[in-house]
Amino acid sequence: MATADIIVPTINYSSYPADGTKPFSGSRVDPDGKTTNITSRPFEIQVENIRGKEDQYDLDTSGFKYIKHKSALTKFTDDEEIQRIYYPETIEVLKKYTGANRVIIFDHTIRRHRPGGEDSPGNRQPALRAHVDQTPEAATNRVRRHAPELAGELLKHRYQIINLWRPISHPAFESPLAVCDYRSIDWDKDLTRTTLRYPDRDGETFTVNYNPNQKWKYLRGMTPEEALLIKCSDSITDGSVARLTPHTAFVDPTTPKDAPLRESIELRTLVFYDDIPNEE
Repeated sequence: MATADIIVPTINYSSYPADGTKPFSGSRVDPDGKTTNITSRPFEIQVENIRGKEDQYDLDTSGFKYIKHKSALTKFTDDEEIQRIYYPETIEVLKKYTGANRVIIFDHTIRRHRPGGEDSPGNRQPALRAHVDQTPEAATNRVRRHAPELAGELLKHRYQIINLWRPISHPAFESPLAVCDYRSIDWDKDLTRTTLRYPDRDGETFTVNYNPNQKWKYLRGMTPEEALLIKCSDSITDGSVARLTPHTAFVDPTTPKDAPLRESIELRTLVFYDDIPNEE
């Protein structure tokens, strides 16, 4: 039932090949000319606007955290400028909110919604299907890929993958981002390992299956002065902390008709809690 804080939009989940073939998606075309064997499976499900209740959610309980942070950068049109100004900002933000001593940013994605446009590497659209960016094994491979000289030692300590997402240019009323509370998911039933095909290698993500017990949240009208930390992986596996956060863009039925199309930036980072001296 919809209320002032709860809406009932459609979330796109995934449907898989009937023959049991492992699902895949990505930029590399298979021999049949396909880039994926997954189809979207939409379900109506409640999504709660938690504005005013953000402090009830954090990285180690729900798997995500909303924060206030104004960047010195406003345009986000130049990759060199993003790396020179926004990357160091993000590193300090993550250290502040996690207590980590080392953060490595391994990529960023800018999404500008253009209805009818192709979602391509150079023109990314909002991702309208529930997913988690990495499986635990893929997270370990990321450490080895982006910190090869230290990986052997870093992997002995706690490590995470955390994304920092924020709107740019204007509030994200249109195609907002929803996150699923980790405490509401069934790891064995809700997550399906999916090969992510890059041009030169394979990674692995989780696609997400519908479960009416899932608790989805969002922050309506999220502004460029607000950011969302999304935990995609955590090496702690004893059940004491949230390990990941399913997330997706969705169509909000309460979006004002004159709302500008969503524009956002997401940085993906490796976060470490180690006792190895930093070189800086």
